[in-house]
Amino acid sequence: MNPEIGSLHTDEVLRSLLGRWREDPGGTYRGWFLWEERLKNFRSIRRGIEAVVAEIEAGTFGNVYKGSSLETVVGSIAEQRQLFKGADHAFLWKPKLRIPDIYESRENQLAFGRFLHACSCCDNEGQVLAAIRALDAQKIKGLGPAAANPLYFLHPTLVPPFNTAIVKGYNLVSGATVKLGRWDEYLAMRQGVMALNRRFRDLLSNDLGAVAGFLFDIGSGRYELPPASGDVAALARWEQELARVRDEGARESRLKMQAEQADLTHTEVQGWLRDLGRALGFRIWIASNDRGRPFGSGRLGDTCLDGLPASIANSGAEETIRLIDVLWLDLASDRVAAAFEVEHSTSIYSGIVRMLDLALGLPDHLAGAYFLVAPDEREEDVRAQFARPAFSRVADLNLNFLPYSELRSHREAMARFGSGLKPLLAVARALRR
Repeated sequence: MNPEIGSLHTDEVLRSLLGRWREDPGGTYRGWFLWEERLKNFRSIRRGIEAVVAEIEAGTFGNVYKGSSLETVVGSIAEQRQLFKGADHAFLWKPKLRIPDIYESRENQLAFGRFLHACSCCDNEGQVLAAIRALDAQKIKGLGPAAANPLYFLHPTLVPPFNTAIVKGYNLVSGATVKLGRWDEYLAMRQGVMALNRRFRDLLSNDLGAVAGFLFDIGSGRYELPPASGDVAALARWEQELARVRDEGARESRLKMQAEQADLTHTEVQGWLRDLGRALGFRIWIASNDRGRPFGSGRLGDTCLDGLPASIANSGAEETIRLIDVLWLDLASDRVAAAFEVEHSTSIYSGIVRMLDLALGLPDHLAGAYFLVAPDEREEDVRAQFARPAFSRVADLNLNFLPYSELRSHREAMARFGSGLKPLLAVARALRR
């Protein structure tokens, strides 16, 4: 099979389709690839993979998927929008088929752990491909190229995501006949995907999530491919269909926005925390990717710190700390007094991991001032995530759940009459086990 993208469709028509795809509010480009929370998940998933490897090596991984560190990682991936829906299916234990055979076979489990460890530590294409081939040589029943999805979060410029819709979209675009379930087929498709990415690099990205999203939307039937015959009438009908999809996407986007307006927004809660922290006597840091968001009559980052103090920036965990939603810092020092992750609808797991990175990177800064801020109805989810085995080594982390209702009801009184962290800790709910 020739892995290169064929000539079924001219550059002109594919460029037209890519342009429409980039503009579609309901497509993966705007709905997932440009989603600001997407990049925040990379760090947490990487740490989760490290936890899986450590447990396999220590012999504590166990023989079930449910409740395992692997479920935590794959569940965090599956929480991502459109593209990774159902990504956990390949790792679910199917007792009648006894697949994937990484739960009952210690040898296969160790091979899977070595595969994840090698990919976590390597930094070039040759090493990644060697790790994939070594896993393929093990012939683990039921563990196919779906394992490439965690690898995408380790090497987004080298490993494209993989699922049925992506394969179908690739075959439609290229004229190839890639089949599911085999690593050699995946590796051939990978070459073709990277060739397509190079061919239309100006409309895609060096992050292979973009081209994978394009193929996903084709394979899932969101867009029809342009006619290959060059028939003018057929091409006109195809253009009309694209316009219809775009209009439907715009309507979907409007309905989604209307539904979200009934809820408190992530930015609004960050703004509450910003203003409350300032009133209680702290300097404020807003996540670097959120600073420019409109809030009130200005921007969310107005009057906040422009950069992290040197002691934090040089801690080794700066990459993660700068993405924490809100930090309160003492006026008289560089010490972090409180840290807040607002989990309106995004992965709770990734928020906890960012807090752990902060605690490990700055162990002398915080004394019981970590807060997960979320809608009241998410408290059970927050507690369930914190109780996972992946966090067993951080049981002493004094993490608190701060429900929206408490913040909404008491923030003005706290700002007017309070000082320091005492009023906030009074309404928060401890998560320590």
